[in-house]
Amino acid sequence: MNPHDTNAPRMPSRRHAIAGAAALASTLVWPQAQAQAAWPNRPLKIVVGFPGGSSPDLMARALAEPLSAALGQPVVVDNRPGAGGNIAAHLVARATDDHTLGLMINGNMTIAKILNPATPYDPLTDLTPVSLLAVAPLVLAVPASMTASGAEFFHAAREAGDRWNYGTPGVGTVAHLGMELLKGHAGMGAVHVPYPGNPQVIAAMLSDQLQMALLPPGLAMAQVRAGKLRAIGVTSRGRSSVVPELPSLAELGVRDMQMEIWNAMAAPNSLPKAHVNRLAVVLTEIVRRPEIRQNILNQGWQVAGTAPEGLAQRVQADTAAMAEVIRRNNIRPN
Repeated sequence: MNPHDTNAPRMPSRRHAIAGAAALASTLVWPQAQAQAAWPNRPLKIVVGFPGGSSPDLMARALAEPLSAALGQPVVVDNRPGAGGNIAAHLVARATDDHTLGLMINGNMTIAKILNPATPYDPLTDLTPVSLLAVAPLVLAVPASMTASGAEFFHAAREAGDRWNYGTPGVGTVAHLGMELLKGHAGMGAVHVPYPGNPQVIAAMLSDQLQMALLPPGLAMAQVRAGKLRAIGVTSRGRSSVVPELPSLAELGVRDMQMEIWNAMAAPNSLPKAHVNRLAVVLTEIVRRPEIRQNILNQGWQVAGTAPEGLAQRVQADTAAMAEVIRRNNIRPN
């Protein structure tokens, strides 16, 4: 080709080639960006593994409306009770629609598979942490007829050995594992008596059939303020804003004792990371609103609100601690 021939076709310059490549790339990326921006594009579902009126149900319903407003789609709470929340967790784990979430408690995201190998999902591989929503200590409660308090109580419990009993809402529950952890730290020998639920545990304490139990703050303090039970302390590392009037068990001489219950939002591991991160940001903003924070505090919870990584770290730490309690005490499901 004659370079001096002005009628010859011109080869594209390097600058034009780069511009053309960028234009092509933008045509490929734009639909993908549009698809991501469109999520969610239908109603979201929060699966709760406990019945209406339960603590996880109340938490989910407190979040549903503001989450709907933030994401521009309806948010429906779907109660699927059974197996300590594991039926619901399994439904979430196997969901593939990118619009199913789960309001989880500790056990569903930590020791479910360790406690019972037959559990049909693995919380560490089948669920994606989204955000730790709220935490609360357990309250060490005793019958109102028991006059010993603080260090005196633990001295009496050690002296009583296996002549004292403690109640829980079932084998492998947080209350059960927490009490076994407490027994190890405090040198107690109390015997475990499982019940169908915390209402039955409380009834047994009111009739002096049990000497102690670890109860959620909302349940425990209603009985304490009515003069029917007494509270010894809380299982958090320090005092809790949920029940600031109660000492931590560490203050009473039980060193290295920490156990909290928590509620968290999780998703199937198939949910894209971008959606998980967006959900975490939105949920953290919601739970930290003053009116939502107060609502959650009134339910007996202290607001957390974390990034997915924060919840993942909590899951790993709690799984390791509780797995050790399960192994050391040879705990098996009924």
